[in-house]
Amino acid sequence: MPTLTFLGAAGTVTGSRHLVEHAGRRILLDCGLFQGEKPVRRRNWDPFPVPPSDVDAVVLSHAHVDHIGWLPRLVRHGFRGPIWCTRATRDLAQLLLPDSGRLQEEEARYALKKRFSRHERPEPLYTEAEAVACLELLRTLRYDEPREIAPGSVLRYRRAGHILGSALVRLDLAGEGAPHTLVFSGDIGRYDMPVIPDPDPVEGATTLLVECTYGDRRHDDGSPRDRLCELVQGVIDRRQVMVVPAFAIGRTQDLLYHLRQLQLAGRLPALPVCVDSPMACDATPLFLLHREEHDEEMARELADGSRPLEPDHVRFVRGVEESKALNDRKGPLLILSASGMATGGRILHHLANRLPDPDTVVLFVGFQAAGSRGRKLLDGAASIRIHGMDVPVHARIESIRGFSAHADCDEVDRWLGGFARPPSATYCVHGEAGALEATRARLAARGWNAVVPEHGQTVALAA
Repeated sequence: MPTLTFLGAAGTVTGSRHLVEHAGRRILLDCGLFQGEKPVRRRNWDPFPVPPSDVDAVVLSHAHVDHIGWLPRLVRHGFRGPIWCTRATRDLAQLLLPDSGRLQEEEARYALKKRFSRHERPEPLYTEAEAVACLELLRTLRYDEPREIAPGSVLRYRRAGHILGSALVRLDLAGEGAPHTLVFSGDIGRYDMPVIPDPDPVEGATTLLVECTYGDRRHDDGSPRDRLCELVQGVIDRRQVMVVPAFAIGRTQDLLYHLRQLQLAGRLPALPVCVDSPMACDATPLFLLHREEHDEEMARELADGSRPLEPDHVRFVRGVEESKALNDRKGPLLILSASGMATGGRILHHLANRLPDPDTVVLFVGFQAAGSRGRKLLDGAASIRIHGMDVPVHARIESIRGFSAHADCDEVDRWLGGFARPPSATYCVHGEAGALEATRARLAARGWNAVVPEHGQTVALAA
């Protein structure tokens, strides 16, 4: 009988890792980094529960770091099998993983220089070279193309609508006993959003793993584009600086798209927009390249020769010195920089420089995990610790939840409505405690067998 072990994103949002064991083979669904509270982050340093060399394949849902960012560590300790993903996820991973390794090395060096680590010689979780090495194992699969990735295990991807290349994972398990279909939602995207299509419906599964990031809440009813327009216009009028922690893959491109649309509609004048993230600079052209990922509106704009991801006066910042020079810039100015939860990257330097200034607006446009700097700022922290220093917060903190790439509770329910009948078992993952329990309770009220698994728990996949 196949089994499923929850090695991450169980009882928490990040660190997506789910181990399927079937017919003597092991398949790992996602291999992500843990983020947020320190006890959760420390799991990144724990040894993998089974020898990585005994894992036969990894299946990725999409390219965000909490779903792929532990791959170099898995490979370092002996994994040599194929890593399956969509073509766009492969291209994004080729940017994201080396960048993640580089950041790990930079932060270790900075911790050593500033002496804010409890370790005498802080080490990176993995290096850029180790991240590059694991890219050789990437193998691609088209949407709706079945592929046997291990004896008796057939993989099929469908569109998840979350970010470029994001996929719903279907794994058909055959062998002794009745066939078993496991569906892993990865991160479910939103409906009627720009650039990429809506999530594909799924008609059924024996076992379902469903994400619950926004399982206990709904996105704002108002138009996120209208709210963005209002906030940016205020920054222009008061000649302020707006700093936006934005994921380099997905959220940055969405914001560029909306800014461009507001300018084309005559609702916003041009203002300097700096995208200060080397990864975002490299990822943005990929959003134009992968035409198979576009919705009808995006395809139409490209066919018309438009520049949908280039608002007027946008500047893509790559070099370190160019990034540092932004510290001296006056408003009006908009800085988009990674990471989206302010857990690392160049955004930390901008926050350290700008948070003490009351003429700064910090705008959050995505989910902020418990324990992250982003969540602490949204919760009203008077100071925030960055690079071993306590930085006072005098900037104005704003948020727009409607830009999230995660489906809210109603949108997840809409997607679940495509199932012809309830799965035999549904496991609520990728959420904080309240969101997980709210999703479980809603499903139970509909007669579904829904469970919130514990970290490290193993369950049998019965028919």
